[in-house]
Amino acid sequence: MTTVTQINETRRWSMLGLGVFAQAASSVFVNGVAFLLPALTDRGTPLAAAGLLVAMPTLGLVCTLIAWGFVVDRIGERKVLIGGPLLMLVAGGVAATATNDIALGALLFLGGVGAASTNGASGRLIVGWFPPHRRGLAMGIRQTAQPLGVGIGALAVPAVAATYGVAAAILVPATMAGIAAVGSLVGIIDPPRPDSAATDAALRANPYRGDTTLWRIHAVSVLLVIPQGTVWTFALLWLHRDVGWSLAAAGILVTATQILGAAGRIGAGAWSDRVGSRLGPLRTVAIAAVLSMAALALAAWTHMWWAAIPLLVAASVITVADNGLSFTAVAEIAGPYWSGRGLGIHNTGQNLAMAAVPPVFGALISASGFGAAYLLAAALAAAAVPLVPTDRRPQ
Repeated sequence: MTTVTQINETRRWSMLGLGVFAQAASSVFVNGVAFLLPALTDRGTPLAAAGLLVAMPTLGLVCTLIAWGFVVDRIGERKVLIGGPLLMLVAGGVAATATNDIALGALLFLGGVGAASTNGASGRLIVGWFPPHRRGLAMGIRQTAQPLGVGIGALAVPAVAATYGVAAAILVPATMAGIAAVGSLVGIIDPPRPDSAATDAALRANPYRGDTTLWRIHAVSVLLVIPQGTVWTFALLWLHRDVGWSLAAAGILVTATQILGAAGRIGAGAWSDRVGSRLGPLRTVAIAAVLSMAALALAAWTHMWWAAIPLLVAASVITVADNGLSFTAVAEIAGPYWSGRGLGIHNTGQNLAMAAVPPVFGALISASGFGAAYLLAAALAAAAVPLVPTDRRPQ
């Protein structure tokens, strides 16, 4: 089989588009299923059981992120971007015919396993096909897939479920996954790996052994995802309960912040390309997260609503801006033989931290209010600042 070593600009950006679509399909499967709660409860499923069902894709994803990363490193990204979405297609298609909740839960878990494939299958495509001065922008665009998927799920899944039923709604992400698999089959090309034996051996070496750089980036990302999760999870409730906005108005603002956050990820990536650094901008974003969350805490405690709303918008954008920066840094530093596992570890830590936010910070809000939650998030972001490693020039 002939190895492709050069591609044109159109092919490079089209592969990025295919990666974004595949990741968006996974996001719809994992996050969009949560929008089935009303339909599931309406058909008689107890709320606790319905909640467990919609959590199954996330469980399948978290359990297999690192395993998929290992597969990416062994067989390449093209096969993974075909096989993972195909697994989502099959799991979703069979789930649409499930007649009991146990079978449905198992198939949703399996779909989450397939969805995990797309998370790690991005680093080597971007690092391999994009030059260093374009990788930050490319990864920033890649990171818009999650909010895009959440938005598609919020719009499509409940509407389809209300009109055609739960089975039809599950087919929405399954169909997207099938399209993603076909697109990857036709359009994805794995970038070449080093053909020098000495270089190849050096790059195959474990980048975690004797070097804490990647572990520090993982830790920084885990700490910074907590302010992000706090804002995402509780902004709607805070605007409605404390600020006094209607749910409709609060929902519009939260949706707008998601769009601005996606733009912020792209902007942060372009900024890192311009300055030739991922970790320098990452440190700056961490400091900005500290300041914005601390200011938001002060506004919540003092009821300065005139300041709280713009601060909420600013914090919503700032706290997601680190994602693309840290992902690009991990992919570049881990190298072509370890980027899949590196991003798998990275994603796993982020998802576990994000899962802890609702119960932990919900309890804190109940006991001490939103100001205390925002202040704790600021303190955790402050702990991330000194952990950001010394900068490395992209290779």
